[in-house]
Amino acid sequence: MGERNARHNERCSVDRLDVQVGGTKIAYLKSAAGDDARAIVFVHGNSSSAGTWLPLLTGDFGRRFRCFALDLPGHGHSGPARDLAGYSLPGYVAVLTGFMRELDITDAVVVGWSLGGQIVMEAAPELPDAAGFVVFGAPPVATPAQLAEAFLPSPAMAALFSDQISEPEAKSVAGCFVAAGTSFDVGEFVSDILGTDGAARAGLGSSLGAGRFADEVAIVSALAQPLGILHGEAEQLVSLAYLRKLDFPALWRGEVQVIPGAGHAPHREAPEKFAALLREFVSEAVLRGPAAWPCPGR
Repeated sequence: MGERNARHNERCSVDRLDVQVGGTKIAYLKSAAGDDARAIVFVHGNSSSAGTWLPLLTGDFGRRFRCFALDLPGHGHSGPARDLAGYSLPGYVAVLTGFMRELDITDAVVVGWSLGGQIVMEAAPELPDAAGFVVFGAPPVATPAQLAEAFLPSPAMAALFSDQISEPEAKSVAGCFVAAGTSFDVGEFVSDILGTDGAARAGLGSSLGAGRFADEVAIVSALAQPLGILHGEAEQLVSLAYLRKLDFPALWRGEVQVIPGAGHAPHREAPEKFAALLREFVSEAVLRGPAAWPCPGR
């Protein structure tokens, strides 16, 4: 499998490892749960890193579930993509599916935030054994025309598709990740943004501009596994009205799950509420199936 183990900070109860996927070193964090625990794979967003999931991996959730959080190419501690084409949704999908195959965790629950959510949805057809999917900050879209409806206007976010980004720009972007007016410290978001390979941002922007993304609405509509869609109540980037128009059989509980008081990053702003929802998803959607979902009107 080619993974290399160096014990991460003992008090964090996580291991930092790496594995070769398609010729690229992919770094990842693994929680302390035993090998018999349910596997959960976490995929971060644009200009973020696996470290964004640490509150989950180091808490009760990480002791209950076998959590794997990878750094995408050009992010965190992973190596750069082998070529610019790798900095695209198809490129990242290949990394995610290859990562899960290398670690023999293709039956995991797969969780994606922001860009990570788009990656998870587009990887779903290639992950038939996955137990289920959870996305947030990631509206499924079918065409470029839907982007303006699915996402809220945010001029600061243009910097996330530029190879060069200043610290003030990074702070502006990070401020959009959380609820407006919050006292939440966005320093870790800023560090991740500044530490990301600029080619990853520019390459992603170019690929999206060229229409290199799948019909995610068609994908989620055809899913055989459950899909949970979570949403921070104070989200500044994604339209809840757009999400609430979605209607497909695999949607967990038949509706979007709104997390009070959180913005685009509820896994950091409200980690206990977020972890509770993930536990419920595994319990209801994965272990017991749709009959256990407390759907509206059921």
